[in-house]
Amino acid sequence: MVTDVTVDFVTNKRMTELALERFLPYRLNRLAAAVSQEFRAVYGPHHDLTIPEWRVLATLGQAEALGATAIGRHSAMHKTKVSRAVRALEERRWLARRESPADRREEILSLTPAGRRAYRAIVPKALAFERRILNALGPDAKNLLTAIAKLENIFEET
Repeated sequence: MVTDVTVDFVTNKRMTELALERFLPYRLNRLAAAVSQEFRAVYGPHHDLTIPEWRVLATLGQAEALGATAIGRHSAMHKTKVSRAVRALEERRWLARRESPADRREEILSLTPAGRRAYRAIVPKALAFERRILNALGPDAKNLLTAIAKLENIFEET
């Protein structure tokens, strides 16, 4: 069935064009990737971590102990990336596993003393990286942080 809306959509060229460079989801994704890559320069060379390994390390550094599913949810990473990062951190002896008392199918992950030392060494550099970004934005930083909080609320509700 052809409706007025269908005709408008097909005949109105502006509605069918998508300029990726102006499309908000595309821009946010590219920006997130660029920030992650730039931030990797802070911890990567000194600690030889990948982005997923850093995210697991940071999540456990903040939360103390979690299962892999919770880490994936918190860091918005697919379970295979979490699994690989967990395995790599465990091989370095920065992460330990123990059986979950609540669910035998899941293991609880936590940082070892070596993992905690690495995390504590990176945190001041991470905070300095964040300060550099916020300082570069100047007075606009507050508006950006407010907008990000609103976006997070929008997508947490859905």
